[in-house]
Amino acid sequence: MDSLKKAYQQCEEMIKQNSKTFYKAFSLLPLRKKQSVWAVYAFCRTVDDIVDEGDSPAAELAAFEQEFHLFLSGTRPSGRFLWEALEDTFSRFEMDVQAFRDMIEGQRMDLTKNRYSTVDEVLSYSYHVAGTVGLMLLPILAPKKTGVLRNSALSLGLAMQLTNILRDIGEDLDRNRIYLPKDVMNQFSCSEDDLKSGIVTEAFISVWEYMAFEAEAYYEEAMDTLHEYPLHSRKPVQAAAHFYKAILNKIRQNQYQVFSKRNFVTQDEKLSILSQLEESAL
Repeated sequence: MDSLKKAYQQCEEMIKQNSKTFYKAFSLLPLRKKQSVWAVYAFCRTVDDIVDEGDSPAAELAAFEQEFHLFLSGTRPSGRFLWEALEDTFSRFEMDVQAFRDMIEGQRMDLTKNRYSTVDEVLSYSYHVAGTVGLMLLPILAPKKTGVLRNSALSLGLAMQLTNILRDIGEDLDRNRIYLPKDVMNQFSCSEDDLKSGIVTEAFISVWEYMAFEAEAYYEEAMDTLHEYPLHSRKPVQAAAHFYKAILNKIRQNQYQVFSKRNFVTQDEKLSILSQLEESAL
């Protein structure tokens, strides 16, 4: 097996293990494009893991950022398979370098900030850690429409990150992180102690639904320009949006239990969503 093929396979293994939803949606792409999506995912996952699991995350993140600078200068850093895959991806597509830089900056936020005062603050964070992913993927998914689709890609990234926040409330509490904005919690008289109690109250449901409404509005914005994507990219983008959006309804079905339960969409449910999308396209 040649080195590049192996690098892409390692990227694919990374997404297979860590994001079955993302993997299922973008597996629908042609080979070269989905390989590049795997490479971008590997970059994002590596940065995320440094911050969440690193022994010295600030130093490790700075070292990774230096590797990226080296990569951009034309010298491939050693020791990480993702650089070889990314080098090939950058040679094929006009990638948005600033989005990669902003992603690193977003992950750095998690090292210094664990509470958010306003919805706008949450959206700024969400841009950095997820809106950027939309911008990274756009040159791969729609190379001739990056200008037209920029806002759509950003909206989908924001919608997905808000969904992640609403799904991972319990896990984030364990890391002493609360991404629900303080002003919304105050509006519905939901305190930090209420969250830490792990009890689903009417106040908590109101806060959760307020933020879910924001997420669902961004999903709608993202889908408004779906027709602008090339045919081969439309279904993967649409599937990703619908798979992730379905997590919100799954949480509702599970009575908003996000403190002690991991809510996810099953493979059968994803197949059902795909089937419905195919029927609606006929």
